[in-house]
Amino acid sequence: MTPQDPRDGISLIDCTEAEHAPAILEILNEAIANSTALYDYRPRPPEAMAAWFAAKRAGGFPVIGAVDGAGTLLGFASWGTFRAFPAYKYTVEHSIYVHHEHRGRGLGVRLLEEVVRRAREAQVHVLVGCIDASNAGSIGLHTRLGFVHAGTIQQVGFKFGRWLDAAFYQLTLETPACPVDG
Repeated sequence: MTPQDPRDGISLIDCTEAEHAPAILEILNEAIANSTALYDYRPRPPEAMAAWFAAKRAGGFPVIGAVDGAGTLLGFASWGTFRAFPAYKYTVEHSIYVHHEHRGRGLGVRLLEEVVRRAREAQVHVLVGCIDASNAGSIGLHTRLGFVHAGTIQQVGFKFGRWLDAAFYQLTLETPACPVDG
């Protein structure tokens, strides 16, 4: 993991279900209720986190947290299956969420940089971010780190009384060194 940054006391850690599920759920539910970062309508119940963490463990997908010196989770990032067909095995869809009180402090950059670093280690070839097209902050974050716009699907979501466009951004990595079929 990335060591603590002495400038701000923030560390990147591997999140665990036992320790971090409630804080992750709080961050997700705030995003559901107040933004178009998630195209969900209703906050998730606490029991939903067991299945969420089980899927991450089963897929070998990281759950990376940004914590302060007291261990408070300020944001997290992860990835999952892009599409459930074998030929997509070198492509993942990632997500990054920062607690609403801690946005604008560079946590998204640090989390996304760690996602990219871990993706290289895991021999991922393409990282895909599906971003609400009106989310200028997330789009800016991704483009600053080398992601390119791969397309927008218009009016695929409906939330807060309006149609939402989903913009896809991708980063193509040099990994894996020796991709194989099957």
